[in-house]
Amino acid sequence: MVENLEDKKSFSGEVVKVVGPEYEPGTPREPHIWRGKIRGREEMLKYLQTGERYWYSKDWYGSEKRKTPA
Repeated sequence: MVENLEDKKSFSGEVVKVVGPEYEPGTPREPHIWRGKIRGREEMLKYLQTGERYWYSKDWYGSEKRKTPA
């Protein structure tokens, strides 16, 4: 059973139970070595281009893409 439930108001004003934050505070113990997981130059370039597209693009891709403009 989930123990970390909080009471929050929904958009309709109804009080609902939601799961609260479940993370360990602090800094990582080990660095994230992304280069060790990538086998070749092409995979590395694709990884970097995808990251740049995500952070620096004016249009959103994937799950962040809106069907209607805000």
